Amino acid sequence: MFMKTSDARIMQRIALLACSVFEREIALHASGAGHIAEVRFFEMGLHDRPDQLRATLQENLDAVDARTDIEAVVLAYGLCGRGTAGLRPLRHKLVIPRAHDCITVFMGSKEAYAEHQQRCPTCYYYTPGWNRGRRVPGPEKLEALKSELAKKFDPDDVEFLVESEREQLALHDTATYLDLGTDDAEAEAAYARKCADWLGWKFEHRRGDPALLKDLLWGNWDNERFQIIEPGMQLGHAPDETIMRAELVQGKPPTA
Repeated sequence: MFMKTSDARIMQRIALLACSVFEREIALHASGAGHIAEVRFFEMGLHDRPDQLRATLQENLDAVDARTDIEAVVLAYGLCGRGTAGLRPLRHKLVIPRAHDCITVFMGSKEAYAEHQQRCPTCYYYTPGWNRGRRVPGPEKLEALKSELAKKFDPDDVEFLVESEREQLALHDTATYLDLGTDDAEAEAAYARKCADWLGWKFEHRRGDPALLKDLLWGNWDNERFQIIEPGMQLGHAPDETIMRAELVQGKPPTA
């Protein structure tokens, strides 16, 4: 059922809902994946608004789940601040990696992520997609923050809020850049290093492990690395190393 193969004729047909942080990685590692019937990408900024992320994903899950030519809906997401908790499929099973966020997927497993965090608790993670969105600590993000705050607050308040941001950044001292072999990997590594230099941080470039993403895309789903939610159940948060669990549906789906 979960045979490792690139032959789409014996693969389960799927629909894919994915964060745009994975756009180039999915293009690379799902090349030739004829079993993927539909792909929908969503903006990275939804991570800042978990309730809106949940509502957006549920709306699109309902839409692709209504298809009769697929066997599963796959999420290229993690728990993402519990923004995916509460999602529920109606017709087909829902599959998601056991991950707090996308860094687990770049690392290749939740165990690799936990080991790295234990070794470097002051690391801040950069990836090509987060870099492209300028959503990582660096001069461009700080200037964008100032401009956005200036539209809403007085100059003294803006300076206070920017200083609060600097204090949060001071909790980190290392920029850890992860890539999965995309064609922009080296250019984005240079940008991450530039940000590290500007912040006065150390810089670490780690080649990620694409195994978790590839197995998600190609249907190699085991219960150790993936949470599978059957119709009638919903995705829940598990307060242990499994990260996620299947729960009975309670009431109406949460909305923004």
